[in-house]
Amino acid sequence: MNDESATLPPGLYIVATPIGNLGDITRRAADVLARCDGIACEDTRVTHKLMRHLGISKPLWRYDDHSAPNDRARLVESMKTRAVALVSDAGMPLVSDPGYRLVQDARAAGLPVTALPGANAPLTALALSGLPNDRFLFAGFLPSKDKARQDVLAELGRVQATLIFFDTAPRLVKSLAAIAAVLPGREVAVARELTKLYEECRSGSAEALLDHYTAHPPRGEIVLLVGPPVETVSSEDDADTMLRELLSTEKASRAVAEVARVTGLDRKALYARAMELKGE
Repeated sequence: MNDESATLPPGLYIVATPIGNLGDITRRAADVLARCDGIACEDTRVTHKLMRHLGISKPLWRYDDHSAPNDRARLVESMKTRAVALVSDAGMPLVSDPGYRLVQDARAAGLPVTALPGANAPLTALALSGLPNDRFLFAGFLPSKDKARQDVLAELGRVQATLIFFDTAPRLVKSLAAIAAVLPGREVAVARELTKLYEECRSGSAEALLDHYTAHPPRGEIVLLVGPPVETVSSEDDADTMLRELLSTEKASRAVAEVARVTGLDRKALYARAMELKGE
């Protein structure tokens, strides 16, 4: 950790804060918050609780979706001579919040910008879900209106990746119903109250989760995940075609793993077939 008595250079410091468990604050984040000149935050009441936990007292400046451009300009001007920390209510700033505009303006003004990594709800939920994580797409909050929600799911459902959304407890049932209708057959996970006492990550079909949360209305903050589309293979010839294509650029083990993932076919049988194809 840096010397707390040392001066923190002027500029913008993007600081990740805990998403629930206050013990997840990093030593580096606590150090910067202790040595900065002021903190721009979504809700001063929420940030004050964290500061009290850390035993830190700093000026708190509200910066959220409703902040005017001149509020942002004043913050950028202050960064020329002072160290300003940017935090969100929970997690990494700029994830579904307006912080990117402040970063843009700070960079345009030639000011130093430093990001301190830390707690992050989408990645925590992805790790818990067990869904494929080699490719994923974070898409913020699903729309609140039914038609818009269905349109977004139809559009993003074509992406070969696990989809990650934020959702609210009152809207979760409608979201699950939309997934069941628009993306049938997908594996879905609901991660709730991450890092808190009643943390839960429940997975299954959208229909099964819909039944559960209809009977047991959820509480708390929610991350909703939808597994990638599963391609179907109509014949062994199609599997052979995929294997031949992959074997031209990949090792047999990687080619077999990918075909098994896409098709659901037995990996041992696919590996034996791959060895036959390599011998042709």
